[in-house]
Amino acid sequence: MVETVVLRVGMSCQGCVGAVKRVLSKLEGVESFNVDLEEQKVTVKGNVKPEAVLQTVSKTGKATSFWEAESEAKEVTSNAAVTDAAVTAA
Repeated sequence: MVETVVLRVGMSCQGCVGAVKRVLSKLEGVESFNVDLEEQKVTVKGNVKPEAVLQTVSKTGKATSFWEAESEAKEVTSNAAVTDAAVTAA
């Protein structure tokens, strides 16, 4: 089954991009991938397991997390701040 895995990867230069591309090109089951330095985003498509992709990219030494998890964490933090503000104001 074809999966699409989206990761947030802490990349600061083209060398980082090259390291990520290198490990992804060796990962079995990968059909295609896109590495976006500006957005710090890596999208992988293929017959792969999300956890395997995360672990493989993590081997480059770059900070790596699932894109969705990052967004949800920020949303939860934002909601908590709003709740705290409402309690303080009351």
